[in-house]
Amino acid sequence: MPDRFEISTILDAPPKRVYEAWMSSEEHGAFTGDAAEIEPRVGGAHTAFSGYIAGKTLELNPHRRIVQTWRTTEFPDGSPDSRLELSFESVGGKTKLTLRHSEIPDGQGPQYEEGWKDNYFDSMVEYFKGE
Repeated sequence: MPDRFEISTILDAPPKRVYEAWMSSEEHGAFTGDAAEIEPRVGGAHTAFSGYIAGKTLELNPHRRIVQTWRTTEFPDGSPDSRLELSFESVGGKTKLTLRHSEIPDGQGPQYEEGWKDNYFDSMVEYFKGE
């Protein structure tokens, strides 16, 4: 059975700012510290970490929700893309970012959950600090 998890963090910026940074190649690369390419539209491709991560954007609800397909170069051959859903909730002028990652190849969920925390959430907290 495919793996899945949900994690959240609070970022010191409003949802509009965080959403727009996620969908910007330049800013996405800045807060992760590695190259990202994002076509900010439904159907647009996205890559991060110099192509280690790739997928397509399925749904956009500006400043509230992003749904994307997502895979890494470590997915087993022939496995389908996983599903990534991000929600942006205003909490006292800050953003509660909730990430739901599902349909992950069996057994790989724990490594990706840790990766999201280490390579995204921790760096995003620093990137948006004091905004």
